[in-house]
Amino acid sequence: MIKVQSILVIVLGIFLMPKAGWADRAYVTDSFEITLRSGPSIQNRVLTMPTSAQAVEILDTQDTWSHIRLVGGPQADMEGWVLSRYLVSRLPWKLQSESLEKNNALLAEKLAVLEKEYRETSNREKELVRDLQKEVTALKKLKTDYESLKSGAANYVKLKAEYDKTSTALGAIQKKAQELTKENDGLKFSQRNKWFATGAAVLLIGLITGLMLGRREKKRKSLYY
Repeated sequence: MIKVQSILVIVLGIFLMPKAGWADRAYVTDSFEITLRSGPSIQNRVLTMPTSAQAVEILDTQDTWSHIRLVGGPQADMEGWVLSRYLVSRLPWKLQSESLEKNNALLAEKLAVLEKEYRETSNREKELVRDLQKEVTALKKLKTDYESLKSGAANYVKLKAEYDKTSTALGAIQKKAQELTKENDGLKFSQRNKWFATGAAVLLIGLITGLMLGRREKKRKSLYY
């Protein structure tokens, strides 16, 4: 019975060499077991029963029979005859299946490593996105602060110019006030002097007038006596 599995067929080349020298490589077909006989007929005795995927070297062929030598395994180098239809040049399904299973296991290991690296990379990417968002937020805040400082600086320059202008005007006003105060003090002093002089003059005139009236009164009295 031939067991067929749906897997990739790997074709091996068959080397054509002289029979006396190199031998062709083949494999026991996908049947579970075949008989290796001492001669090219079913009447010859059975030497052993190679299993599927047993590698052999084809030494000779006669009609439907092949003279082979077993390659590898516990019965390596044993020679005998098998029906040619049980030999195939391709890699048997069993070996292909084992090879694919091995490759599948290696791929599964690599996939696990890649998944781990992907998770690590994904987590790192999320961290970088969070850091980037923080940087963007900080940059926006910095820009807002800068615009605020820039506006404040412009207002400061404007206010300083107005302050300097006001200070200059205030200094001029204070200077003028000092001058007016000084002038007012001078006027007050002059006014006091005038009032003092006027009062003194009034007193002097009153005194002179009193003296003159007193003399006149004395003269009048002396006339009567």
